Amino acid sequence: MDLTVVIQAGGESQRMGENKALLSFLGFPLIQRVVERVRPLAAELMITTNQPERFEFLQLPLVADIYSGRGALVGLHTALSAASQPYVAVVACDMPFVSTELLAYQLDRLVKEEVDLVIPLTEQGHEPFHAVYRRATCLPAVTNALDTGLKRMISWYPQVKVRELVMGELQRFDPAGRAFMNVNTPEEFLTAVKIAQTSEV
Repeated sequence: MDLTVVIQAGGESQRMGENKALLSFLGFPLIQRVVERVRPLAAELMITTNQPERFEFLQLPLVADIYSGRGALVGLHTALSAASQPYVAVVACDMPFVSTELLAYQLDRLVKEEVDLVIPLTEQGHEPFHAVYRRATCLPAVTNALDTGLKRMISWYPQVKVRELVMGELQRFDPAGRAFMNVNTPEEFLTAVKIAQTSEV
């Protein structure tokens, strides 16, 4: 499959009040649920975190940020740098309904259309943590963005070939619109648990 899947667990969980990746979700840590959902796709699977001791129980490679400072672009750089495979899927640790089927479709589009990034575009904007990247072209672009002081996740997109997935495509694989749902607050977490309890997704 030539795909590295990187789960980002570098957030500070400020709105949750505790490390959301470790909250019990249907009896297991939330991040473990994400791991098991994406594992079938991965030739390589790893976690990016600046608290590796918290995630040793997963028995997966744990990678800390290379650049100092927090921020999503730094986390993406870490993911692309650590990956050994030519294609890299990056997902967030707090997305309980991450879609393996959609990620597989994104990888297929990346390869067949010879683009560098396949990223969903919703009414809320781009979804960089449910995206697939071509390492050889995206890593230099992200590195250059950081070296020149840019921090926005979209700041480097003009340097690469971006393939946006629009709603019609997304609904084929995620008709309920749950793949990008993340949990930042206790209320959002409880909502996600209730959905999971009553759904096969």
